[in-house]
Amino acid sequence: MTSTYTGQRRAHLEALAALLPDCGLVGRMVGGDDPVLWVWHPRTGRQTIIFATPSATAWVFLWSPGGQGHADDLAGTAEALHTSLAEAT
Repeated sequence: MTSTYTGQRRAHLEALAALLPDCGLVGRMVGGDDPVLWVWHPRTGRQTIIFATPSATAWVFLWSPGGQGHADDLAGTAEALHTSLAEAT
């Protein structure tokens, strides 16, 4: 049985995933009962895993290297992901 916490995390990650194609990114939910979002940039091949976690005030998304976005700003988070993954290494 899925916990409320896991259900909320999945809902936030799925909402973000729905915006990724508009930013030129591809994503896939992975992790089963511990969901994370695998995101990659088709042109650069760069990829990362997105975690969703509650903070003191709201849900946040975290990714490497050092990326952070807020669940109440999905479009801004998707753009930040695009920028992060489009940059040259």
